[in-house]
Amino acid sequence: MDQETLKKLEKSIENLKGKTARIYFIAQDTKGNAKASLSYIYRMALSLKRNGFNPIMLHEKPDYTGVESWLGEEFMTELPHKSIEGQNLEISPEDFIVVPELYGFIMPQLEKLPCAKIVLCQSYDYMLETLQPGQTWAQLGFFKCITTSEQQKDYISNIMKGVTFDIIEPVISDKFKKQELPPKPIIAIHTRDHRDTLTLIKSFYLKFPQYRWITFRDLRGLSEQEFANALQDCFLSIWIDPSSGFGTFPLESMKSGVPVIGKIPNLFPHWMNEDNGIWIHEQIQLVDFVADFLQNWLEDNINPELYSGIESTSNGFSDQTKFESDVVGLFSRYLSTREESFSEQINKLETTES
Repeated sequence: MDQETLKKLEKSIENLKGKTARIYFIAQDTKGNAKASLSYIYRMALSLKRNGFNPIMLHEKPDYTGVESWLGEEFMTELPHKSIEGQNLEISPEDFIVVPELYGFIMPQLEKLPCAKIVLCQSYDYMLETLQPGQTWAQLGFFKCITTSEQQKDYISNIMKGVTFDIIEPVISDKFKKQELPPKPIIAIHTRDHRDTLTLIKSFYLKFPQYRWITFRDLRGLSEQEFANALQDCFLSIWIDPSSGFGTFPLESMKSGVPVIGKIPNLFPHWMNEDNGIWIHEQIQLVDFVADFLQNWLEDNINPELYSGIESTSNGFSDQTKFESDVVGLFSRYLSTREESFSEQINKLETTES
């Protein structure tokens, strides 16, 4: 029997059982700008850290800005960080590396690594952006994918064959909450393309000049706490993101007690229904719906069932404990499956020897 191979396998099993196997998460440097997709990754990693796992945040450059300024100090101090550039990373067979879909361009560089490789796909429209034509995740050694919704899973699985999928829904931070004071005449607006923001605001003021005293607030570039505070002041939110894979902004608005008018994205979110918002197909009609809602708000004529609907929906995504439990449960299964594969290799070695 190959004693050296046997010892390595036994060591891998020991690390998996002790949860010391490294779980690398590749993190994009947003240069201090808040980004929901990065928040999701950090919350996942911190959940693992606080439950005895060994997550490590990987960033491309040594001068990584980090997330302390907008997400919180604990995410930088409790989680170890390493730079990819200029370092020889320690990678063992029992380790895991979790790669966001946008980093498809580095997957070929990771293909021959002996560790387990997982894609984290939050935005289906990015999954092919940096891959070569014809490349798939499975061809590059990525056979598992974590995504955020059943709808997104169904769409991706029809394109990326040979991959198994798991779903971890995002959790809405408890920083988002309703304030006791009445809202101000402010409309929050969140769009993927900033041109949509400018077009809507300009169109609204031109079409309805009598409402020029209404303020639109673009919530880009704020810390999570500033974002939450700004939402509390608003009486309405506008959401335009046709290629959204989940939709955290409308849920954050709902948790803040703010109704949402939004364009229905290409993948219809499972949480969206006629009772928790005003959802339209044609973006060009948004300004008319906003004006109509504003007039009803000024007349105190908003249907109370709308507020009941947004509260009920947002409560379903507010359980931090459930999110942590789902993350820990999923990675526990990953480690257990990996451990079983090493045990099978030992059995094969022993059978061959005998």
